[in-house]
Amino acid sequence: MKRLLVVYHSASGGTLKLLEAVLEGARDPEAGEVDILVRPALSAGPEDVLGAQGILLGTPENFGYMSGGLKDFFDRIYTPCLERTAGLPFGLFIRAGNDGRGAEQAVQRIVTGLRWRQVAPVLIARGPLEDTALHEARELGLSLAAGLAGGIF
Repeated sequence: MKRLLVVYHSASGGTLKLLEAVLEGARDPEAGEVDILVRPALSAGPEDVLGAQGILLGTPENFGYMSGGLKDFFDRIYTPCLERTAGLPFGLFIRAGNDGRGAEQAVQRIVTGLRWRQVAPVLIARGPLEDTALHEARELGLSLAAGLAGGIF
């Protein structure tokens, strides 16, 4: 069975609400059989990434950048995973206080270096969390899980 790793950081709870919706989608029976491993960014490590066939990243936007927790995750996994995870399918969700572009660009620079493959549009939830953003988060989780389970990526 393929494994979907979900790595997230949430300090104020907004990203956690998106995470819950992402997981609801990923666990939907329509997605098919996939093992879902959820790890906070500060405790996820290279072994988690190396054991996954896909990854979903979640972060708040902090000062126009990704969270320090997600940056710490990347700092710890970059070298051990650099040559071993090229092509890893990934998705990204951002809880934005501003426009989210700075956080998106920061993550994109790192995953480009890792040579991971983006398989879904980035979800940026701006302003108050409304049903639309939560629905999009569910769809993101469902899409990644179904893609892995179905062998699409």
